Amino acid sequence: MRKARPYVNGVWIDDDRKATPVLGPYQNACVGVQLAANEAEVEGALQAAHTYKKQMAALSPAFRAKVLYRAAELLEARKEEFATLIAKEVGKALKNTRDEVARSIETLQLSAEEAKRLFGETLPGGASERGFSSMALTFRIPVGVVAAITPFNAPLNLICHKIGPSFAAGNVTIVKPAPQTPLIATALIELLLEAGMPAQAIHMVLGGKEIGEQLVQDDRVNLVSFTGGVPGGRQISKTAGMKKVLLELGGNAGTIVHKDANIERAAAICAKTGFSNAGQSCISVQRIYVHEKVLDEFTALLKQHTAALIVGNPEDEQTDVGCVVNRQTAERVRDWLDEAVAEGAELLYGGKVTGASVQPAILFKPKKQSKVVCQEVFGPVVSVLPYRDIDEAIQEVNDSEFGLQAGIFSNSLEVIRKAAIELEVGGVVVNGSSNFRLDHWPYGGIKNSGIGREGPRFAAEEMTEMKMVVLQDLL
Repeated sequence: MRKARPYVNGVWIDDDRKATPVLGPYQNACVGVQLAANEAEVEGALQAAHTYKKQMAALSPAFRAKVLYRAAELLEARKEEFATLIAKEVGKALKNTRDEVARSIETLQLSAEEAKRLFGETLPGGASERGFSSMALTFRIPVGVVAAITPFNAPLNLICHKIGPSFAAGNVTIVKPAPQTPLIATALIELLLEAGMPAQAIHMVLGGKEIGEQLVQDDRVNLVSFTGGVPGGRQISKTAGMKKVLLELGGNAGTIVHKDANIERAAAICAKTGFSNAGQSCISVQRIYVHEKVLDEFTALLKQHTAALIVGNPEDEQTDVGCVVNRQTAERVRDWLDEAVAEGAELLYGGKVTGASVQPAILFKPKKQSKVVCQEVFGPVVSVLPYRDIDEAIQEVNDSEFGLQAGIFSNSLEVIRKAAIELEVGGVVVNGSSNFRLDHWPYGGIKNSGIGREGPRFAAEEMTEMKMVVLQDLL
């Protein structure tokens, strides 16, 4: 039986306190147990992080890079073990978990590279009449203590996206993983320590909302990096005080299929990326705006590709779509589907719920006010919505409180240019769906989709401060 434990000030906390079962959602069976941290242990992590932050900042970039490269090597050697653990703990299909582990390896490698790339610049003072004999030098310094609060849907890679850049930048990190996924977080911390990460560079506290709040409001934390829902992000913004906050809060991603697109390719990609990880991705395809001239062709092909997906046991090699995170989520998704149909939408395919498994569902023309359109489903549901001209499609995608990523399928340079400029999102994917991300790219959104950017280079910059040194009387 695997056990997830807090890790504070170089010590794994393992005592006789009551352990909470960790339930794998597909079988609804215990796959491990976790020990939640108490208030004193969170305080211990905060105090240790604050005490050792200068010591961690003094570590050489070469050493930080070496540790992260070694962690990537260890993860490569154990990728099947980690992939299987994610499948058990969160119900994500092995096809997806193997991809997540591969991405996590890459994220650690990229973070290692960024440890050696925290560059500054020189600025001659002569640009001003008052600065003829002066020069300014800038360089990056660690923020100090980073509180990293992570979600369940990519429980390995999203922790790597926080710990990797944070350590590369010279910070101490306190991790609070999602309550649903403490086992994979524990396995990663063990691996990082084995790779040579100093014991004082990382701490982990397990638990729920109250643990996160204790971290966020504490003045010894210099930066909060949070991936999760809008309510959580709003609360963090209110309570964080005078510290940096990075928020990745999700969306209801739109993808446009224009009349001149490769319709077969568009349908295949939308089916794959709308239902991978059971739709539990911040950029999962949710709203598909299809030109009326290709609507019938696209819809038929989308149904065909969706019907070909195998839904089942996430640990089965053949499964394409596993289950959602728990049975309560599955019931919520079913309620949203029923509500959309009651409001006038047509259920073209799927929607059957068994335990925590939701059959991929395709809705046609749900109302704009339906939850499946205007909120984040975070489940295997896509909605097909027809449009007449590209201006209408762009307006509909933009008419949302979110703005993370969008996709557009078209072979018209004019249409692509217009969409790239006018879509109100952090990223536009051309001839791909909204659900495409490489880990070295800047990832993040606008509006209620968050603040700041992830990706090791960009996160490492966010997790540092710029410091300036002014040299005078040089001539």
